[in-house]
Amino acid sequence: MPDSVEDRLRRRVLWAMPSGLYVVGSAAGGRVNLMTANLAVQVAVEPKLVGVAVDVASVTHGLVAAGGGFSLSLLAREERAVVRRFVKPVREDEIERENGGAVVSMAGEPVDVHVTGAPVLARAAAWLDCSLRHRLLLGSHELFVGEVVAVGGPEGDLPPLLRMEDTRMSYGG
Repeated sequence: MPDSVEDRLRRRVLWAMPSGLYVVGSAAGGRVNLMTANLAVQVAVEPKLVGVAVDVASVTHGLVAAGGGFSLSLLAREERAVVRRFVKPVREDEIERENGGAVVSMAGEPVDVHVTGAPVLARAAAWLDCSLRHRLLLGSHELFVGEVVAVGGPEGDLPPLLRMEDTRMSYGG
């Protein structure tokens, strides 16, 4: 069935909405994942709450729900190639662990682990580690709202951060 003019316009408008591009980390029961996402936003200032919308059919959804937290890695604009490594779940053979089982890299990218156990990209320009506080089912996605329990980044200004429009990726419609 061909798309109508209205369908094409809706997709163009939704794709044009400004949004960042992030890597969401999740962990539960010894399993870990990193996932590219663009649906993330601060939703409250007191307490510091961040919301991230995750497809209910994704590996990350199950891990955030079971693990009770998530991380958000913010990348510098020049790191656009990194997000493509995480558009599909990270396979177990792409995860490097220390002898004690701690995750040290995923898909060839060094990672760190903080309060929630969710992996954070070591090359992130800045990052947030969030403990899950609220959930809202939205249809194809669930909004996970987490309280910021740890943060990292430079002392000074952040570099220009990666946005969806910096890539040829699109989402929505």
